[in-house]
Amino acid sequence: MVQKSAEPKEPDDAQGRWDRDPLLWPFAGAKLMLDACAWWLGGDIGSSARSAEPELTWTTPQTIALQLSTMRLRDFSSGAAGNPVLVCAPYALHSALIVDFAPEHSIVEALRREGLGRVYVTDWRSAGADMRYLTIDNYLSDLNVAIDEIGPPVDLVGLCQGGWLALVFAARFSKKVRRLVLAGAPVDVSVPSPISQVVSALSPEAFESMVGAGTGLVSGRKLLDTWPHQSNWEAEEALQRVLIEESDTGRRLLERFEAWNDATMDLPGAYYLEVVNAIFRENRIAAGQFVALGHRINPGDVAVPVFLLAGANDEVVPPAQAFATASLLRTPAELIETACEPCGHLGLFIGRNTIAGAWRRIAHWLGGTSGRMTGTRASAGLSQATRARPG
Repeated sequence: MVQKSAEPKEPDDAQGRWDRDPLLWPFAGAKLMLDACAWWLGGDIGSSARSAEPELTWTTPQTIALQLSTMRLRDFSSGAAGNPVLVCAPYALHSALIVDFAPEHSIVEALRREGLGRVYVTDWRSAGADMRYLTIDNYLSDLNVAIDEIGPPVDLVGLCQGGWLALVFAARFSKKVRRLVLAGAPVDVSVPSPISQVVSALSPEAFESMVGAGTGLVSGRKLLDTWPHQSNWEAEEALQRVLIEESDTGRRLLERFEAWNDATMDLPGAYYLEVVNAIFRENRIAAGQFVALGHRINPGDVAVPVFLLAGANDEVVPPAQAFATASLLRTPAELIETACEPCGHLGLFIGRNTIAGAWRRIAHWLGGTSGRMTGTRASAGLSQATRARPG
C-alpha cells in the first residue's frame, strides 16, 4: 500500500507512485526486467489475452470523425464556432478513455463546460501484427492528417506521453498549432526523477527483450499481469478518497476504473524501442537532436503560448521536470502559464479537484477569457518554471 502522509490532501488525488502508473510502459520494462526477468523470458510475450467484455462507453457524446491506421479521431464538438482543441492522449498501456473517464472526472467535459465548442481526442489503437514496424513518424503523420481534417491551427493539449508527441508536432508544424498545453509531460528527462534514474541504469537489451519474438509487439496484457500489486495503485486510492464510503456511485466508479485498467493495449515493438531509446534514454528532444518526418526538431522552434501543468506529488514527471520545458522554448516568459496541483500523476487527468480547478483555468486560457493566472497554485508553479529558465 502507498504510505500516507500525516498532512491533509485533497480528497480525490493521491500521492504519485511511478512504479504503479499504467501510463508509463517504457519504465514497466525496467520493473519487469529487475523483478521478473526469468518468468518473462520464459513466457509467450508476443500474445495478448483479449477481453471478451464490451468496450467501455465514453462519458461525453461524440462521433468518429476519422479512422486512421493508428487512431480514431473522436469529435466531441457541440458547435462549429471557436478554435478547435485537440487532446493528444497518452499512447500507453490503456485507452484514451482516461481523458473522458467519468462525470466530474473528465477533461473533455471540463473543456466543453467552459464554452469550448470544438473538442477532439486522439483515440490510439491497440497494435496488431500489421502495425509492428510503425515508428514515431507514423504516429506524427496520422496526427498531422487528423489536424488537417479538423482544420489548423489547433490548440493542442498533450497529456503525459502525448505531451512530448504534441511538443514534437508543434516544433515540426509550427503554423498548425495556435496554443500548446503540456500536462505531466516528460520532455527534458535529464532533470532528475526516479524514473530517469532507473531507465539510465538499464541496458538497451533489457527493453529489447520486451518485444515479442515473431510478433514484433509489446504485450500490454503480459505487462499488466506481471504486476501482482496493480490493484493498489495510486489512481484506485484517488477514486476511493473522492467517493462516499459504500456509495453506489463509488462502487460504479471503481468498477469502471478496474474495467479500464484491465483492457490493455499492445504496442508496436519498433515504436516502443524508439521511444525508450530516443526519448527516455538519449533525451534527444530536449537536446534538439530528434528527427521527426525528415527534420531535426528543436524545441526552440516553438514560440506559441504554452500552459504547463504539473502535480506537486508527481514522481513520474516531477514539477521541476515539467516546468523545465519552459527553458527549452522560444515562447516569451510572459506567454507561459503554469499551474502546480496538489496531486500525483494520474490525478492530473482524472482528479475531481484538478478537473474543476486547473482544467477550468486551462479552458479559460484556451478561450482567451483570462490573463495571467493568479493565486497560490499558479504562483508556485510559475516560480519553479522561472527558476528553470537560464539566466
